[in-house]
Amino acid sequence: MRKVAIFGKPGSGKSTLSKQLAGAIGLPLYPLDAIVYQANGDLVAREIFDQAHNKIITSDAWIIDGFGPMGAFFQRLESADTLIYIDFPYPVSYWFVIKRFLKGWFVKPEGWPEGSSLFKGTWQSIQTLRLCPKFWNHDFLEKLQGIATGKQLIVIRSVSELKRFISTINV
Repeated sequence: MRKVAIFGKPGSGKSTLSKQLAGAIGLPLYPLDAIVYQANGDLVAREIFDQAHNKIITSDAWIIDGFGPMGAFFQRLESADTLIYIDFPYPVSYWFVIKRFLKGWFVKPEGWPEGSSLFKGTWQSIQTLRLCPKFWNHDFLEKLQGIATGKQLIVIRSVSELKRFISTINV
């Protein structure tokens, strides 16, 4: 496990898992939101993102959590040796987005870009969740299984599976 891509719908615990995994195995962590967004929550220029992303995925070791632009996402999946797909049911994802919003009034959410609006980010997460069935579906899973040939593929489908996985990395 030297190049790890962690991905899934908004509110699935990608940032929390990534931070714990990076701490447990000592790989550098690159939250994608920190590369995609400026401090004020606006998107960075695509050229700047592409340069930063390419520099990371061509390095020897990394953990990247998130999605980002489609082409970069698939490039990351091809470069990774470990793919961790968090595929919670939609009601769980919506609940986690709302829970993150409520907790965010007191503590900055894990992996949240510095200076970004909690309200704007939550609204974007909800809008993204509404579109997710068009992408995160059976066809994607089949494509992912093809990409994962020769790689480690971990699909986490419930909170209990996520907790179990986290407990194995914290041993």
